[in-house]
Amino acid sequence: MDKLRRVLSGQEENEELGLTQVLDSSSLSYSTRVKWFVICFAGGILCSILGSALLFLPNGIKLFAVFYTLGNIAALSSTCFLMGPLKQLKRMFEPTRLIATIVMLLCLVLTLCAVFWWHKKGLAIIFCILQFLAMTWYSISYIPFARDAVMKCFTTCLN
Repeated sequence: MDKLRRVLSGQEENEELGLTQVLDSSSLSYSTRVKWFVICFAGGILCSILGSALLFLPNGIKLFAVFYTLGNIAALSSTCFLMGPLKQLKRMFEPTRLIATIVMLLCLVLTLCAVFWWHKKGLAIIFCILQFLAMTWYSISYIPFARDAVMKCFTTCLN
């Protein structure tokens, strides 16, 4: 009965809005958020470099795929400290980034599938390359006119 009263009085929407505001904003100070961003981003880069170094060990392809994928996930999630998790997700799935986000997330999963379930080393390498390209395209989407500049350079080089 209380829930019905809240819905009819409009209080139910305010609770959801309050939850969104709590998840979207951060209680961390600006300096703390920047520190954790740097730590998470540096950890992601370190994992990617470590994965690349492990590539040349016996069965190193599995370690490479895992560390490279974890590195990309850590680097991607580091921005959650700067803008908050909900805002990050909203911006990831904006129309300008939708394709890059889907390709990037798909390649993260397919890299691990290629190594652990399909046991295809070459396919795992291809998916890692696609991860890199999709992550780069996704990252430059945050820089105004960067995609246009890259496309112009690319078409100029091909001509």
